[in-house]
Amino acid sequence: MNKPTRRDFLKTTAVTGVGFWVAAGSVKKPLLAQSPNERLGVACVGVGGKGGGDIDNASKWGEIVGLCDVDKGRLAGAKKTYQKAETFTDFREMLDKLDKSTDVVIVSTPDHTHAPASLKAMRMKKHVYCQKPLTRTIYEARLMGTVAKETGVCTQLGNQGAAQDSLREAVAQVQAGMVGTIKDVHVWSNRPVWPQGLNVVRKSLSTYEEEAKKKAEETNKKIKEQADYDPADLVKPEELVEAMKKDIDKQLTNLDWDLWIGAGKFREFWPGLYHAFSWRGWWDFGSGALGDMACHTFNMPFYACDLRNPTSVQAITSGHNRDAFPQRSKIFFEFPATEKRPAVTVTWYDGGNKPSKDLFEQVGVKRDVSGSGALIIGDKGALFTGDDYCGGWEPVGCEKLPDVTFTKTPHPEGGMDRAQSAELYEAILQNKPEICSGSYAQFGGPLTETILLGNLAVWAAATPDEMGEKVEWDAVNLKIRNNVKTPGTADLIKPVYRKGYDLDV
Repeated sequence: MNKPTRRDFLKTTAVTGVGFWVAAGSVKKPLLAQSPNERLGVACVGVGGKGGGDIDNASKWGEIVGLCDVDKGRLAGAKKTYQKAETFTDFREMLDKLDKSTDVVIVSTPDHTHAPASLKAMRMKKHVYCQKPLTRTIYEARLMGTVAKETGVCTQLGNQGAAQDSLREAVAQVQAGMVGTIKDVHVWSNRPVWPQGLNVVRKSLSTYEEEAKKKAEETNKKIKEQADYDPADLVKPEELVEAMKKDIDKQLTNLDWDLWIGAGKFREFWPGLYHAFSWRGWWDFGSGALGDMACHTFNMPFYACDLRNPTSVQAITSGHNRDAFPQRSKIFFEFPATEKRPAVTVTWYDGGNKPSKDLFEQVGVKRDVSGSGALIIGDKGALFTGDDYCGGWEPVGCEKLPDVTFTKTPHPEGGMDRAQSAELYEAILQNKPEICSGSYAQFGGPLTETILLGNLAVWAAATPDEMGEKVEWDAVNLKIRNNVKTPGTADLIKPVYRKGYDLDV
């Protein structure tokens, strides 16, 4: 017999072996390809930070054929590890050139680039692993799910907690009735850990000139207080501006700023203000504390309580300037009744906000509450987790129900991140997109839509410590149902994209 090619292998719909979603109690070894003909071609968009881990996980079952990053320093570092891979700074160029050798695309970039890169890849019939949050906006999340379904590719949200048995067991216990009828849900996070708030403002050389003048005046005042000061030691503002200009030029030799902006609204580069980490705090590029961590902490309650299609959202924040997100917020989501539970309110907390001590005492949570976690309250008891990923949880005022089964996932060496990555590989081998716990059409898209709705309420709550306008929501049609007066709220649903990055093509 002729040895099958990798493409023949991928076309096979009936693959021997049990998937990572296995019956409770069964055990299997992780299915990781060893033969070169079974290894998929993987192209990676974003190689630094979380991207480095995502690429490493994919390298266990795939051949890294392409590396793309707008930061040439990071790109060179990744190239040392994956020497056979071609390197690019523009993901569009990479996907076009490596079309024939690419089966899977990994997207680990700032939020505003997730949808443009992932959608292009899916429309080219590539399987996609995209980091959380799936998208920066609600419209993008819906479109990602639609395109994934239309193309039939396998997709996975980088939401590694979903690969843990502890989370899956918690979901199964709540759905089986451990806490009784759902009454209330609370989710909190210790984010942000990057600059956000009213004092965080964009900068440019023109704005820095004023700062330089003030800095020079303050420094020169101290110099002149010395009796024997030398006038030659006085600081000149123009010298500070020139030094900053040189620093910017030096950094931009390694960073393609126009490609970093991508689909977003253009603004001038400023050292440390956006790249490589603080972009999360800006409306144009990130999605704040909610977007960063709710895909993890909100994940278990989302499935356990069926938190889809919210009807309204409202928030109170520490205030923001509609350029940077607030330092802290508290968001109230309202969900309609379903066949399995009555209408319920979910409260999200970040930036140091948490549920009150009185609430924990009333429920019966006696230990110290961590910086992140979730609490589901029912009429029979509660479920508490003090972990971002529901890695550990406990029943409060009730007991685990016996004989509750759930789909287990054996963890390959490397933990939940690698398990989530390997789950995508398994789905591809079996040609079953539904295997993925972060499938964009079934799970990742709806989860992201629900979470990002909260940012519409945050936008409408710009005045510090004052409840913002309530946003009444048509989840089916992605439209605001009431007359929200806060300017720009509706624009957050579907933003305008720069030329060359339009998503509807």
